[in-house]
Amino acid sequence: MPLEQLMQVPMVTSASRFEQSASDAPSAVVVLTAQDIREHGWRTLADALASVPGLYVTQDRNYSYLGARGFLRPGDYNGRFLLLVDGVRVNDAVYDQAVVGSDGLLDMDLVARIEYVPGPGAAVYGSNAVFGVINVITKSGSAMKGLQASATAGSLGERRGRVTYGWHAQNGDDIVLSASRLRQRGEDLYYPEFDTPEQGGGVARGLDGDRARSFFARIAGRGLVFSAAYVDRIKDIPTGSFGAVFNQPNATRDTLATANLSYTRALGNGVQLASNLFWGRADYLGIGIYPDDAGAPRRNVDGDHAAWYGASVHATVTAFAGHKLAAGVEVQRNARRDQFSFDEDPYEQLVDERRADSRWGAYIDDEIQLRPGLMLNAGLRYGRDSTIGGRFSPRAALIAHPGRRDTLKLIYGTAYRAPNAYELYYHYPNEGGMLANPALRAEVIRTGELVWERMHDAYGKLTASLFHNRMSDLITQRLIDDNGMLQFQNTDKATAHGVELAGERLFRSGARLRSSYSWQLARDGAGEWLASSPRHLAKLAATLPLPFARLGNEVQCSSKRRTEHAMTGGFCVVSLTLSSTPGRRAFGWSASIYNVTDRTYADPAGPAFVQEALARQGRTVSLKLDYDFSR
Repeated sequence: MPLEQLMQVPMVTSASRFEQSASDAPSAVVVLTAQDIREHGWRTLADALASVPGLYVTQDRNYSYLGARGFLRPGDYNGRFLLLVDGVRVNDAVYDQAVVGSDGLLDMDLVARIEYVPGPGAAVYGSNAVFGVINVITKSGSAMKGLQASATAGSLGERRGRVTYGWHAQNGDDIVLSASRLRQRGEDLYYPEFDTPEQGGGVARGLDGDRARSFFARIAGRGLVFSAAYVDRIKDIPTGSFGAVFNQPNATRDTLATANLSYTRALGNGVQLASNLFWGRADYLGIGIYPDDAGAPRRNVDGDHAAWYGASVHATVTAFAGHKLAAGVEVQRNARRDQFSFDEDPYEQLVDERRADSRWGAYIDDEIQLRPGLMLNAGLRYGRDSTIGGRFSPRAALIAHPGRRDTLKLIYGTAYRAPNAYELYYHYPNEGGMLANPALRAEVIRTGELVWERMHDAYGKLTASLFHNRMSDLITQRLIDDNGMLQFQNTDKATAHGVELAGERLFRSGARLRSSYSWQLARDGAGEWLASSPRHLAKLAATLPLPFARLGNEVQCSSKRRTEHAMTGGFCVVSLTLSSTPGRRAFGWSASIYNVTDRTYADPAGPAFVQEALARQGRTVSLKLDYDFSR
């Protein structure tokens, strides 16, 4: 592909729910492609998002967590991000969780592109679109062209496999079918907080394993698209979190299944109508050994069952001169928001919460051409949730193109997150447990942002953003007594302001360079620096052409972060990936080294952990082989 085409401003659909140039979107949209995924060896959605300006990822040896512009609250399961797959919400109905780690729905080989829309998106999407919207767009059958298979082997017993079939007809009918599997032994981990003879000297042995399997299907034709996805993942827990007995076989199992049927039709006169039916189910099981009142170990099963379904109707209207309108209505029934916990022997029911609720929303977004080079994007949504009532969410962006290469965006918007069922209703009043808080209110964010974008000839782009976020009624998990009792509470407020700088350059040699720097200061209502909030983030990603291969290099740096009582140090982590150049050969390959320098670093732990911080992965290697049977 010519360099001029590679650096063209991409078209995006996630910011306003209609197709528009990224330079016209009411946000500094970031687009990651399948080429980026391949050349940097990203294995999960979290790996990819960690490269985005202003985002950072933490890990607690179970789940991956996203932070944005200085906000990452301990105990939050990514509920402040809205995750879409092909434009359809997949956050579950109990935790509102956006899954981005090895528990994610999709094998990364199935991803065509990722659109990240930073800032409040509630004006068109409703609850959860607080810090940003992540839209994962899957590959079509035409991109697969027959049967494909891949196999990966790596450090710590990593084994991955994938089989995919893609088919595309001349009339546009399209099919993708795929199955993937992951197994990883993990490593033995030392935690000085548990360093006693009775607890194995603080070493969790053979308790870091990860097993997952996933399936995906997409069938499209004549305006209809049916898709279904499923993931089942079991993760061993080595950390002794939530008061579990250390060095015992504690584990979690997460399953997530979704199905969607959509129909799109052009009605003529500049009107396109899209309708969608969706269904989802998520199940969680936490199986662990916990001490009873006498200190004797007892096996406990903790979990939830979530089920939801709904429908939406969306219209895009271009019939009016100077306007591009999107409007729609969505209805969702959360049929099951059940949570439970029981001890097995002797049997004792500890938690048995069965809930259901509903929500609906109506929205409109208008891209108004005020004059050549100046437009206004204005959106408004009214959403009603049976747990918190109704709420309006506005967003407005004044977008100017003062020159052929420059774009200025002045953006203001609000967004909210309704408290989830776990925060509202989970009630386990024993030592080390959690108290319910059904009086929780929705948290609200108000954001102002100024964005400048400049295209540098055909091969480069610079972006600068100034932002200010103000959150009220922030929901935070807190330790409320000396017995380890936790509760989610509305804190008074939190603020963050900062600057993001990003640059991208494509060279005539085929080399590509992306870099970013973020400075942010996030504080609570008392003016204290928020926990797990780095003030500085710096990132560099480069790919270089070699004979028959490309070399990808990625550097991610973070300044120190505050824990509950201390600090974690800053760090820089380097990764390298060497991959074959796509071509006509049936075989493809890639080799990756993650954390090349074996840098020791750690993430702040939440209140459910004895540890102040949890060490991240050291150096690992991975080798991947692909085979395309159609060539």
